[in-house]
Amino acid sequence: MSLSRSLRPGRHPQPRHGITPPVADRELTAVSADGARIHVEVHGPDGGTSQAAGSGGAPTVVLAHGWTCSTLFWAAQIRDLAADHRVVVYDQRGHGRTPAGAVGTEQLADDLEAVLAAVLAPGEKAVLAGHSMGGMTMMAASGRAGFRQHAAAVLLCSTGSARLVDESLVLPMRAGRLRTRLTHLILGARAPLGPVTPVSRRILKYATMGPASAPERVDECARVVHACPRAVRVAWSHVLGELDLGKGVRELDVPAIVLGGTADRLTPIVHAKRLAAELPQCLELVELAGMGHMTPVEAPEAVNAKIRELVAAYLDVKEEAA
Repeated sequence: MSLSRSLRPGRHPQPRHGITPPVADRELTAVSADGARIHVEVHGPDGGTSQAAGSGGAPTVVLAHGWTCSTLFWAAQIRDLAADHRVVVYDQRGHGRTPAGAVGTEQLADDLEAVLAAVLAPGEKAVLAGHSMGGMTMMAASGRAGFRQHAAAVLLCSTGSARLVDESLVLPMRAGRLRTRLTHLILGARAPLGPVTPVSRRILKYATMGPASAPERVDECARVVHACPRAVRVAWSHVLGELDLGKGVRELDVPAIVLGGTADRLTPIVHAKRLAAELPQCLELVELAGMGHMTPVEAPEAVNAKIRELVAAYLDVKEEAA
């Protein structure tokens, strides 16, 4: 049973720090099952401890970004949460500072397991939050022993498990084969994105953000997305186009909050509603009025609040330290 809520995020002005997040207290490399080297950053209390964590100090939050993004995407979450949480962020393979390699849902799961093993002691729990492909990463890893050992609860932001292209609303056309085919072509386009320009900002805002998104937040997202290498963008688009993680959703048997924007064209709110209905332990479906696909950037206060709620409810730091 899940509780559905519709929220209108506050319009409080945000400090204009730009997209660059605080400097990590520690950087490390997690080695995945196939030898891929995953760039990992740790921010906040205990961030400077040894490679294998488990200090029993501040609660740990692990953030997984989405397609064409990087650790930079989580700047607002790092700034807020790192004051009293140990915040772990990592670059999915081919994104940010992680080299490209084989792509697929198995690789997403392998990489997350490797990150969790690198930053958490055996049996240590964390709250995990994933945006878009980051949420799909948690679905892909849900049956893995490493995931079950470390995941206390999850926040799934602007994500889905299947039919991503069929149900995309990027093209204002009637649903059907033609729209699906054209959407495939657009999302998998090999054309370079080039530098960020006023035109490219407008296109990105239309496709991925709500109509009232602040210009500085659109600019932040544009700079992150345009930095993704073309070959990586195309390779992962094919994975997402064929995605079917229904089994992973059913096996994601930890407390979960599902969050989505009502103006999301890439993963429309129907995906969030479906996840809320199918997850074994969905606590709440949060619908953010007027928000698009980039909810952690568009509505950081709402996303951060839900992460804090999960930490308070499901991470007993004192008990772990005892």
